[in-house]
Amino acid sequence: MQAVILAAGEGKRVRPLTRSRPKAMIPVANRPIIEYVIEALLKNGIREIIVVVGYRKEQVTRFLNQLDVPIEVVVQDKQLGTGHALLAAESRIRDNFLVLPGDNYIDPSSIARIKDLPNSMLVKEHPNPSNFGVVMLNEGHVTGIVEKPEYASSFMVSTGIYSLTREIFPHIRENDLTDAISSMIESGVKIQGIPADDWQDAIFTWDLLKMNRRLLHNLPPSRDGSASRQAIIQGAVRIGKGSTIGPNTVITGPVIIGNDCTIGPNCCIMPNTSIGSRVTVEPFTVIGDAIIMDDTSIGSHSRIIDAVMGERCSLADHTSTWTTSGLLEIEGVVTRSEFGVILGDTVSSGPFSVFKNSIIGNNTSIEGLTDLTSRYIQDNSTVI
Repeated sequence: MQAVILAAGEGKRVRPLTRSRPKAMIPVANRPIIEYVIEALLKNGIREIIVVVGYRKEQVTRFLNQLDVPIEVVVQDKQLGTGHALLAAESRIRDNFLVLPGDNYIDPSSIARIKDLPNSMLVKEHPNPSNFGVVMLNEGHVTGIVEKPEYASSFMVSTGIYSLTREIFPHIRENDLTDAISSMIESGVKIQGIPADDWQDAIFTWDLLKMNRRLLHNLPPSRDGSASRQAIIQGAVRIGKGSTIGPNTVITGPVIIGNDCTIGPNCCIMPNTSIGSRVTVEPFTVIGDAIIMDDTSIGSHSRIIDAVMGERCSLADHTSTWTTSGLLEIEGVVTRSEFGVILGDTVSSGPFSVFKNSIIGNNTSIEGLTDLTSRYIQDNSTVI
């Protein structure tokens, strides 16, 4: 069986992180999201995989070339929608196939439910259905899909994962795949709605924290780095090669730490934390429920909770993040959010900076003694 992974989009609502990488390549639990999709397919014995790339396609292609399984890459020249992306792969598709978004997590058992059921789709209840295609069901069959309605009539949404045949292609007249599915339904084709076991999408940047918690849940512990005898490590903790844990540091899993990191001494790394490679955490710092990407440094006496930090960030001592609810304008829509901070790549901040429910753009410099609450700072800014 073949599978087509759609990984051509940017993910505008996940800016600033997607300014420098496609959404599918954002690291969660220290692995790009698309890798979990490929892994779920392989566990179902599906090895004929086509990936449609577009936005920053070189990054995706470079990553795919490093994998042990051969993957065919197809380029979508213009990012015009999921239906248009699938058309780019039409000439490679022979018969029955799966379609999956490359920027969502899906578990292998859910794929097993639909892989042998042509003309079916995975559905899942979601507390915020208006961010998705809302699905109407009747006796297990899809009767309609309404894309991102202002007022949703159901909590059941489309995961964007389908089991299809070549019958879909004549129905792709618009750019979105949901329009083609709706066209099939109107023509009399029966589409089954199959409940997914476990599916996670990150609509907004702070949703990555929820995905991170899920993907760390079954983390197998390992210790390739070194830890002081005075350090306390408990639970599922993975420490990469060349990383060192200082004395009197406490790490409580699930936690993953990449290669060549320096942690501590006297630090506290709490559960649901992913730390990339070459990260420095200075003494007396607390981190929890966080994604810290490669080459970032965090100064001493800091408190980093509910935070996503891009690559090459530099935070001075006594930096604090506080989980606060508020309103942010994302892609022209005012959205309620609750988290500590989202930092793009190459953000620097001075000592005694405080972040609450704020998104800081790439290449931004923030002077010390700054308190930002429910702010969206654009790329290349200076905050004084």
